[in-house]
Amino acid sequence: MGAFEQNGVQGRARPGYTAPFMADLTPYPFDRLLTRMFDELDAQGSIFDLPRRKFVVGLGDKDASVRFHSRVASTPLGPAAGPQSQMAQNIVLAWLGGSRIIELKTVQILDELNIPRPCIDARNVGYNVEWSQELRLEQSLEEYVKAAMLIEILQASEKLDLAPGFDNVIFDMSVGYDLKGIQSAQVRAFIEGLMDARPTIERLRSRIPPRFAQFRDLDFKTDLCHSLTLSTFHGCPPDEIERIIDFLLHEYGLHCTIKLNPTLLGPERVRSILHDQLGYHHIHTPHAAFEQDATWEQVVAFVKTLKQTADRLELGLGVKFSNTLIVENPGDFLPASEREMYLSGQPLHVLAMHLVRDFRRTFGTSIPVSFSAGIDRHNFADAVALGLTPITVCTDLLRPGGYARQSAYFDALCKRMDRAHARSIEQFILSAYGHARKGLEQAGGVWTDQIESALKSGMDVRTLVDEALLARWVAAAIELNTEHYVKSLASDERYWQQSNASTPKKIGRRLQLFDCLTCDKCIPVCPNDANFALAVSPATIPVVTLEKDHQGGWHAREEGVLELTQRHQIANFADFCNECGNCDVFCPEDGGPY
Repeated sequence: MGAFEQNGVQGRARPGYTAPFMADLTPYPFDRLLTRMFDELDAQGSIFDLPRRKFVVGLGDKDASVRFHSRVASTPLGPAAGPQSQMAQNIVLAWLGGSRIIELKTVQILDELNIPRPCIDARNVGYNVEWSQELRLEQSLEEYVKAAMLIEILQASEKLDLAPGFDNVIFDMSVGYDLKGIQSAQVRAFIEGLMDARPTIERLRSRIPPRFAQFRDLDFKTDLCHSLTLSTFHGCPPDEIERIIDFLLHEYGLHCTIKLNPTLLGPERVRSILHDQLGYHHIHTPHAAFEQDATWEQVVAFVKTLKQTADRLELGLGVKFSNTLIVENPGDFLPASEREMYLSGQPLHVLAMHLVRDFRRTFGTSIPVSFSAGIDRHNFADAVALGLTPITVCTDLLRPGGYARQSAYFDALCKRMDRAHARSIEQFILSAYGHARKGLEQAGGVWTDQIESALKSGMDVRTLVDEALLARWVAAAIELNTEHYVKSLASDERYWQQSNASTPKKIGRRLQLFDCLTCDKCIPVCPNDANFALAVSPATIPVVTLEKDHQGGWHAREEGVLELTQRHQIANFADFCNECGNCDVFCPEDGGPY
């Protein structure tokens, strides 16, 4: 394989092989990341290969801000804890695309895992065999702090023309998977390092290059995280979940969200939805998964208990739907050594939305719900209308366009808000599905011509109803919207297997070291921005080899020529590439860009 060095970071040209075990990720030094960020913006009009035209810097006259526990975020969108929230550049890319609630990739005490490769299959729906972070705990902490500082520096630079109020961003940490690990000194240090990031910030502040010295005096935010999402994963006992959240509430005073599993629907409903309604007859969840996971009754019981604890401590408690669904691995793409894999994407969206409806039928809107399952530009606005916060995405950002796909989410949301005559998320919730009147009457209010006129004109209804009634009205609308949307899913062909059966086209040509098609699909689909275009003009280059002679000397010998005919070449930063295999999925040639 061809090796090279750029900006002091070792790179690897495209070897076209599949590694059975994970490659090491090497974070980019803070000073070089900062330098690249601004140099690329000035020279190419992009940051980490995301073009400026795909930056989301405001929504015109729309206010998409939401409250998540004790803080306000400018939008409800964020990357799910996963490949898009692991390294500093990933988080900055998500933020540039409009994400304002960043669910940091889950960490755990076991931070030297061997994950088989490839580990991601996003050919149509989505499967993976990943677990938690691929960095050491101390590296993860530094990456998250670096990302927060880079975002603040970008804001202070005034190079992005951010709309007023579009700078409110929330970092939500995520940990797993058992109480013993979370209580370990290493995970405690990680949690405390995000709640008070001063030591890391001061260390990184000193590394800001002299040419950017004006940013050394920024008053960087040090309390990066006030909230935490617990990844319970598969098979975590319900009493363990309760003990973990109780510990986090009491020990750290963190607002907590519990990520729950789709197996809560039970085997009959999961199979009915997947097989009978959606047609995914080839997807099978082992029965043991249902036996090992918490049941609905157990979850309802510990949520009630933990809600009382959180209220007593004046903290927030929420739930998240949903984790991935454990399914059998047929071994046709992901390593056959893994008997099970984890389903995401379109079918998971339907399963998770049924859980949202079930949960709200039990708890109403008294407990906030965050969501991650098959979110894309077609359903993001629907998730917003259901009052879900945050709405996080992973699988869709692995598809062609990568982080740039987020801009289409906001385009679709703004169009829906226009149709609903809504300028805020609250107003959109009231009018999204035409349930404003019914919701108001269920909340104990009286529908009037004045209220109807106000909603149609986009006027703030706060001038017509008091805060208490408005809160009840929005809550009633959320419940009505949830019922409306979930009922529509079974007949929505976008979620059917027949609509999600195709795979990316291949042209039957083997990928070579140079002169690929240069379709550039592999660049944005990499969550880590590992693939990049290398500006090499078409040329004829002699191939010269050095040979050692019998006397111990060296001599050069030409062995033909290398014809470079494409507009540029594509290369790969070894340090950023974890060989997940996602770029290979979308490359028209066979062999794998990584």
